Amino acid sequence: MSINEAFKALADPTRRKILDLLKQSDLTAGEIADHFEMTKPSISNHLNILKQAELVWVQRQGQTMLYSLNLTVFQDVMKWMMDLQQSKG
Repeated sequence: MSINEAFKALADPTRRKILDLLKQSDLTAGEIADHFEMTKPSISNHLNILKQAELVWVQRQGQTMLYSLNLTVFQDVMKWMMDLQQSKG
């Protein structure tokens, strides 16, 4: 995991909205797409960026891909931010 990739992924409001949705429950790509007025390939691109940044996990269930939050990356980012803040104090 690269913190740079995480910040790049978090910079986009659509991806942040996807993470907010996944905070509530695991969802399929189709269920995620239902919350947006954009093409499924666009949603797929956003999901791939989140996956590359390791902010989401993907689990295959038959023909379906189920997306869920990977909280360990958020913990790593928060730790980095807390370390940065403490170094200034």
